[in-house]
Amino acid sequence: MTGAALPFFVYGTLRPGEPNHALCLAGRTALVEAARLPGAVLHDGPGYPYALRDRGGGGVTGDLVHAAPGAYGELLAVLDRLEEYHGPGHPLNLYERLRCDVLRARDGALVPAWVYVAAARAVPGPRIADGDWLSRRAVRGVPRTP
Repeated sequence: MTGAALPFFVYGTLRPGEPNHALCLAGRTALVEAARLPGAVLHDGPGYPYALRDRGGGGVTGDLVHAAPGAYGELLAVLDRLEEYHGPGHPLNLYERLRCDVLRARDGALVPAWVYVAAARAVPGPRIADGDWLSRRAVRGVPRTP
C-alpha cells in the first residue's frame, strides 16, 4: 500500500449510478458522500473524464468514497488498476494519484483524499464547463445507469 489510508475522490464513471461504481466499489465502501475538488477543471475523455489541477479552475464535482473496514488495500489496488496508475510519475500512467484537499458538501470541511488526475500521456478533450461529469452526460442525452 502506498501512502496514507485516505478516502478517494471520484468524479466520473466511479460515481453512484455510473458503470464502474458497481463494478469497482460494490462491497468495498462504507460511505459515499458528495464533495468538490477546488482548484481543478474537468475535461471530456474517451468515455471517461480527466481532472486537471488548475488554481483558476472552478472545481470538479464528485464524491468522497470511504473504504469499508478491512477493504482499503483491495480498493486501492482495484482503483489503481482501473485508472492505469503504476506509481508516481511512471511513463505508462494514464492518471496520477495525488493527495488533494477536497471540500465535503455536508459541512464544507476540507478533507484530504486521493484523487486520480490526468497524467502526461492522457489526452484530455474539451473542457466540461460546470465541472460535473454527470451533467455533461445528461446534456448530451447519454442515459445514466439506474
